Amino acid sequence: MKRLTLPVAVLSLAALTACGGNHGGADQSKAAQAHGPIKIWYSNNPEEVAWGEQAVAAWNAAHPSEQVSGQEIPAGKSSEEVISAAVTAGTEPCLIFNTSPASVPGLQAQGGLVPLDDFPDGKSYVEARTGAKSAQYRSPDGKYYQMPWKSNPVMIFYNKKLFKKAGIDVDKPPLATDAQFLETARKLVSSKAAKYAINPAPSSEFFQSWFDFYPMYAAESGGKSLVENKKATFDGPAGQSVAQFWHSIYAGGLAGKEAYKGDAFADGVAAMATVGPWAISVYKGKVDWGVVPVPTSQGTPASSIHTFSDAKNIGMFVSCKNRGTAWDFTKFVTGSDQDGKLLQTTGQMPMRTGLPQAYADYFAKNPAYKQFADQADRTVEVPSVPNSVAAWQAFRDSWTKSVVFGGADPNQALHQVAGKIDGLVEHG
Repeated sequence: MKRLTLPVAVLSLAALTACGGNHGGADQSKAAQAHGPIKIWYSNNPEEVAWGEQAVAAWNAAHPSEQVSGQEIPAGKSSEEVISAAVTAGTEPCLIFNTSPASVPGLQAQGGLVPLDDFPDGKSYVEARTGAKSAQYRSPDGKYYQMPWKSNPVMIFYNKKLFKKAGIDVDKPPLATDAQFLETARKLVSSKAAKYAINPAPSSEFFQSWFDFYPMYAAESGGKSLVENKKATFDGPAGQSVAQFWHSIYAGGLAGKEAYKGDAFADGVAAMATVGPWAISVYKGKVDWGVVPVPTSQGTPASSIHTFSDAKNIGMFVSCKNRGTAWDFTKFVTGSDQDGKLLQTTGQMPMRTGLPQAYADYFAKNPAYKQFADQADRTVEVPSVPNSVAAWQAFRDSWTKSVVFGGADPNQALHQVAGKIDGLVEHG
């Protein structure tokens, strides 16, 4: 999803933890085998709309008695709130192709999602297509309430024009280690090549940590999630290293402490940005950019670096009466042909094993996307845990106070919020 125009918005915690709504009287036992017409929602950015429309047309041409009606997700304060409200009212479609993994635990608690394990080949299909990464999308009860679909591995984009202006090598920029990155950042600002070296949103929305802390923590920790085995993982050397890195960025005036209205990277206000492959088409013709993996303290080789996945998945919802068709359609649109069309149309990475090899011709013709395909094999998802959004909000509140604004010691803040998150997850 294009974060320039369609940022993930704040979830309504009350709505996402509400009791299950009116699910239209769907007979749950019969629905898994029932076939017939279904409705779906896809995202509302132009590339995904184009992909969705052709996928629906291709399916409908071959399945006259199982027609799919597709539309953009309705407008609202956020897609997540729209989905939650629809679940409460029992008016959600069978499938939504804009399901944030962070929202899945809340929607599951709301009683809105169908476990794909209900289908005889559900579990095996998810795991065969997605590979080892599928474990990150399993809920605490061991079931899959989301179909892992597409990812946007976060990397560092840099503006070659501004780097050249600052006298920095644009072909092999010194950005691999935290120390190199900070020195490069200082040079960019002191030379006045750019106002800021990098400018992630400093605001307090829960999801903002996915674009500053989390990619670099995934890299520094060797692929750890925020929470594992019901315990926060970041209260240690890896988390402290990342917090200190960003604390230095903000304390040194290398990033802004006020939200920028617009795209700081596209506007040349910031020389770098943490974004995924969706940005390639956005910056085409606007920025002469290069891309490198996120830094680590020791300069981990690119082939070993993990990052945040920034995935969107497919959710199947309980009001769906014809779930047999919904599951067949899910497999149709996540098959190799439609995954290839998704890649071609949107530049986003289908979550399937051996992606670079599966679409070798595409990546040969579109080399800008090749690094992201390689990175897609090493991504870390938000943990599928109770109170997921509340946990991220607690982390973000602590982060902005301590790291961004310097109002508390970052290491002490990490320790305190880790304990709070442990409690949220344990008692969810």
